[in-house]
Amino acid sequence: MMTAMKVPMQTLRRIRWRRGTTGSAAGPAPLRGSGRAKAVAAGTATTLAALLVLAALAAPNQPGRPFVRIPLEALPGVAAVLLLPGRARRIGAAVAGVALALLTVLKVLDMGFFATFARPFDPMLDWRLFGPAVEVLSDSIGRPGAIGAVAGVVVLVLGLLVLVPLAVLRLTGIVVRHRATSIRTVAWLGCAVFGVQVVTGVPVAATNTAGPVYDHVRLVKEDLGDRGTFAAEASVDAFHGSPGPQLLTALRGKDVVVTFVESYGRDAVQNPEYAPQVTAVLDAGTRQLDEAGFGARSAFLTSAATGGGSHLAHSTLQSGLWVDNQQRYLQLTSGTRFTLSAAFKRAGWRTVCFAPANTRNWPEGRIYGYDKIYDSRNMGYRGPTYAMSSIPDQYTISAFQRLERTAPNRPPLFAEIDLLSSHAPWTPIPRLVDYRGIDDGSTFGGGGQNGVLERTGAQVRADYRQTIEYSLSVVISYLRTYGDDNLVMVFLGDHQPAPVITGENASRDVPVTIVARDPAVLERISGWGWQDGLRPDPQAPVWKMDAFRDRFLTAFGPSNR
Repeated sequence: MMTAMKVPMQTLRRIRWRRGTTGSAAGPAPLRGSGRAKAVAAGTATTLAALLVLAALAAPNQPGRPFVRIPLEALPGVAAVLLLPGRARRIGAAVAGVALALLTVLKVLDMGFFATFARPFDPMLDWRLFGPAVEVLSDSIGRPGAIGAVAGVVVLVLGLLVLVPLAVLRLTGIVVRHRATSIRTVAWLGCAVFGVQVVTGVPVAATNTAGPVYDHVRLVKEDLGDRGTFAAEASVDAFHGSPGPQLLTALRGKDVVVTFVESYGRDAVQNPEYAPQVTAVLDAGTRQLDEAGFGARSAFLTSAATGGGSHLAHSTLQSGLWVDNQQRYLQLTSGTRFTLSAAFKRAGWRTVCFAPANTRNWPEGRIYGYDKIYDSRNMGYRGPTYAMSSIPDQYTISAFQRLERTAPNRPPLFAEIDLLSSHAPWTPIPRLVDYRGIDDGSTFGGGGQNGVLERTGAQVRADYRQTIEYSLSVVISYLRTYGDDNLVMVFLGDHQPAPVITGENASRDVPVTIVARDPAVLERISGWGWQDGLRPDPQAPVWKMDAFRDRFLTAFGPSNR
């Protein structure tokens, strides 16, 4: 018979502690060392996963929209997790995670497009804009900065495609392990059914993911149906078969110049932040041109673009068709639509285009029938670079004078001239110089990016105003220097600037002005109701931009005698 061993009390207590017992009550062993660290890491990972998924679901797709709201889409997601069996649950969670990551990228794109173009991203059409966007970024902040920005975007997208699915999978496991709590959470989300609001007009619940999905599906559906609609619109053209001798008879012998002033919108002449200085330039120009014998008439056109997409505005004005997206633009430029410049060419004018933004061949330009296209490669500019608009407006318009208007024994000219000094990011701008000393542009000072990324919103808006003042001053100074009885100038904005300049819900209207010294020219448009001078006031007539071609051809054709 064995003798009982006596165990010291201190040893017994140590054994009980290690076994997780204290007296007769059993409980979990407290965490020590690596166990505590693992628990903290697990809790942190779960919290981060929840925050990531919440952010992906609740993030808005427009600037200024509420962010912290209950994502209603979580309701069916949690229900599916609770109902699906194990393997199907994990596969479904992974697929949902990838879809949520892609939708998050889509919302980020929407944010950028709303901030720039005041519209959502069109997944069917807008992918073509990524290349030009990188070029604009490179011109604005330099090539190394643009490469870094693109790399950052790629890393962000890849990170979302990896991390969001992992986060969804982790939360799926939590939901299953805490089924009762998950059911109560789903019930809590039911407050959305009753439209509960914390702030008036802002519901507690939001469909910040489902809403954009529906909107983009609708956009794609509209894009698919719009091909036939646009083709039908393009097939109707009252001027397509007009003989040359019957076109533009009231402008015979005149040089006609259509000048687009980048981002020159209604806000420039009516927004209190810009209008006092901009209208001062226009009013002074009206007086100066009047003293030189010129008259002017002004109104507004509603542009097919806003914030960007100048080519859409140009093609809308020229074609008489509403070209408000890239699909319509490609349909137009691959067809045979009769453009305004083609009408001048058929009637005997030499037709030219000055497009300093172009750095490569422009095959779409064939629709305009230009005899000569000048771009950044063949205008002879050797001066400093100015952000996006590498060639100053004064050089561009003086190149037109030097290369075309001084040519001996030439026919009358029709020219489209694109002025880009007022293009985003609106800095820096050169100073006006004497036209006689411009030569190859070396006389212009300054250049470079000039702190593009360091400016405040107020500074950006001030810079926008100054660039518009500069571009308008260029137009006025050219008319005063080189204008004569045989020059007719139409100058207008291509589109309103981005919402950072105009604010949200701005109109798409742009000022348009016709200037001529020959009173017979302005008499031809007396029935339009346009206002005297270079500045249209708020009550000036407003036309859609696609109406301009037909009204112009009618006003200056034989039918208007």
